[in-house]
Amino acid sequence: MAISQTALLSTHSSSFASLKKTPFLGFSVAAAKPSIRTPLAKQTLQIRCQDLAVVPQEQRWMFEDSEISGPDIWNTTWYPKAADHVNTEKTWYVVDATDKILGRLASTIAIHIRGKNLATYTPSVDMGAFVIVVNAEKVAVSGKKRTQKLYRRHSGRPGGMKVETFDQLQQRIPERIIEHAVRGMLPKGRLGRALFNHLKVYKGPDHPHEAQMPMELPIRDKRIQMQK
Repeated sequence: MAISQTALLSTHSSSFASLKKTPFLGFSVAAAKPSIRTPLAKQTLQIRCQDLAVVPQEQRWMFEDSEISGPDIWNTTWYPKAADHVNTEKTWYVVDATDKILGRLASTIAIHIRGKNLATYTPSVDMGAFVIVVNAEKVAVSGKKRTQKLYRRHSGRPGGMKVETFDQLQQRIPERIIEHAVRGMLPKGRLGRALFNHLKVYKGPDHPHEAQMPMELPIRDKRIQMQK
């Protein structure tokens, strides 16, 4: 049996008029589930209202007039402030690269530079520490990487590609090997560029950061040391 649109509108308007006006935060219009036995003309819309006097204080979802210009009381997620990551208060670590596997050493350094070992780690904030690496010329690699691992650089001019092996670069600039490995494990962008400045690599056992009183870098990887 076909039902005219005028009959439906009159039915819905009568159901809206029968509802009492009460203060509410918002309302949801939920139509009754259609049933084969229930004619379409008898289906009405339900409006669910909520009285402000019944809503608990901690379950409000709208601001009061006095809270518009105040602090954000709804965002309870902790986020580090500027005072939580001051460079002058950061921890300094020192690690001896003698006979340590390059990749495992670089990953450990990158974890502490990013601050992933801290409970306050935040991906978008510099929360890590400074890391000093000494004896960079004694870092080790496994397998045949001394002759097969290649490092490429380009001068920017046509035909300016330079390629050298791990062994050649270690004899020329050993600090660049560790810097290249750690840089690849840091985020790409201005945060990664700022974090890269926390890495200090030196050839030989001496470094000029004694005033920062660096402590030994904690290493959990037991396979980081080359077994001879």
